[in-house]
Amino acid sequence: MTATDPRVSAGSTLDRIHRPDDVRALPACALPGLAEEIRALLVETVSRTGGHLGPNLGVVELTIALHRVFHSPRDAILFDSGHQSYVHKILTGRRGDFPLLRQPGGLSGYPSRAESPHDLVENSHACTALSYADGLARAAALRGRSGGVVVAVVGDGALTGGMSWEALNTLAVGGRPVVIVLNDNGRSDAPTVGAVGAHLAQLREHGGDFRLSVFENLGLSYVGPVDGHDIGRLEEALGKARSMGRPVLVHCVTTKGRGHPPAEDDAVDRMHAVSPPGPGPAGPTWTSVFGDALLDLGARRPDIVCLTAAMQRATGLTAFAEAYPDRVLDVGIAEPHAVACAAGLAMGGMHPVVAMHATFLSRAFDQVLLDVALHGLPVTLVLDRAGVTGVDGPSHHGMWDLSLLQAVPGLRIAAPRDARRLRALLADAVAADGPTVLRFPDGATGPDVPAVRERDGLAVLHESTARDVLLVSVGPMAVTAVRAALKLADQGVGVTVCDPGWVSPPNPALVALADSHRLVVSVEDNTRVGGVGVRLAQAVADAGVTTPAHALGLPAAFLPPGPRPEVLRGHRLDASGIARTVLGLLGAGARPPVPPPRRVQPARRR
Repeated sequence: MTATDPRVSAGSTLDRIHRPDDVRALPACALPGLAEEIRALLVETVSRTGGHLGPNLGVVELTIALHRVFHSPRDAILFDSGHQSYVHKILTGRRGDFPLLRQPGGLSGYPSRAESPHDLVENSHACTALSYADGLARAAALRGRSGGVVVAVVGDGALTGGMSWEALNTLAVGGRPVVIVLNDNGRSDAPTVGAVGAHLAQLREHGGDFRLSVFENLGLSYVGPVDGHDIGRLEEALGKARSMGRPVLVHCVTTKGRGHPPAEDDAVDRMHAVSPPGPGPAGPTWTSVFGDALLDLGARRPDIVCLTAAMQRATGLTAFAEAYPDRVLDVGIAEPHAVACAAGLAMGGMHPVVAMHATFLSRAFDQVLLDVALHGLPVTLVLDRAGVTGVDGPSHHGMWDLSLLQAVPGLRIAAPRDARRLRALLADAVAADGPTVLRFPDGATGPDVPAVRERDGLAVLHESTARDVLLVSVGPMAVTAVRAALKLADQGVGVTVCDPGWVSPPNPALVALADSHRLVVSVEDNTRVGGVGVRLAQAVADAGVTTPAHALGLPAAFLPPGPRPEVLRGHRLDASGIARTVLGLLGAGARPPVPPPRRVQPARRR
């Protein structure tokens, strides 16, 4: 929004807000105008930069009331999942930087400790705030601090997650001053499901006339339901909760997308998060190709059932759910339950497909390891947005899944290089009699990458007469690897580019191929630590092959937001960077040319 925009003129109320004290100093009559200006700023900025629009439009009045009743940062205000914190950023001195939301060098789309002392935690995964709140309140008591209050703003969708109830189990009986603000709009990334959503609906309908809420039965004081868009009533309810000096839940009923008709009327949550203007993906996306392929398989395989953790549309399951509604289960924001439930479904004779973003996999690692893999169950995990995901930043890069999953015995992992291979590998995965994983990135698939030849489960994408370097690509890094091979050819280096498709455990044919090259280099968009390349190097060494094997990947660091090509280029994972690294490794003493090597016979694959 420009300075000349009539909605935020030089004399506007928002123009006078530089810190929470300024919000508290406003007369009540100025607050509706402030809310209107904030909404205008949200719509203008987020429509341009992309980001979470619907959730923030719904908490404008609530956030204003929070900063009028509580004194941040002395009172710790925590926003569960963090995507509803834009208004908080505006009111805590970051309005001038807000036009750079989610831009390189600009504001994060989630709370950020580096930005402001008002952002205490960098939480962008749901269901964490209540645990933080319990710990903070206990720490204050143990250190003899008094006067401050811990406030946790939790969406109703987060109450479908088990971690929230684990926190409530101890928080409710702690007797410490914690205010839980339940932002109840009936949705998360999708409508709130299950018994929790039904109970909240009853509370909204009957209010104080309804029998004791589940929260009161746990030992929490309950205030509400309160109109979450009436600042006066919100201030009254929050003030009452603060004065109690014990754990209190304030039930605020809000409308997601409030004040912006396209977002308010968004029945399928397309306005939950919006993309910046532009042409969009050039061609089908990885997620849409997966959704179409799954739908085709579902028509032939009545045993295929799908599970999602409150992200049916975002993970490509919408078409399958419309065709087979009784074969899709939304468990809410509860990835551990999704995987353990899938184990039960597999024990019952079905083949479950659990679809989630790669960044959320770590929440269900225990269930993958001990509920699925230990039992050798035919469950397929589909991880989209794997690798570098762009502007959502460090918590949403899907760059740890390969490292985590390679520790799981009996688990096979596939990474398709293009749309055609995605369809084929998905079909292989759901035909397997044990646990499988299929991972792919965000965005468009791009053109298919043809193979020069295929043998023993390996696709050779580029081949030179001289066998200097075996370049092993993981998934969509195939295109980059082929481009790097062409650059190396210009330098007189012969390269074989190989795509294993099933990347873990290592295909024994890769080990045999390594023995006929001077150097093996793997390329993946996962962290190098524990990645596919490290496991391949171990397999090469274990087989007694003396060819040096070097793994290229992302560093063990929390990477800042940025477009995928830029992030990869910054870590020398573009074609030029790979070529430079390979030349450096050859110059540093890769194995010199030798007579034709002995052949390592590949083991028979299942």
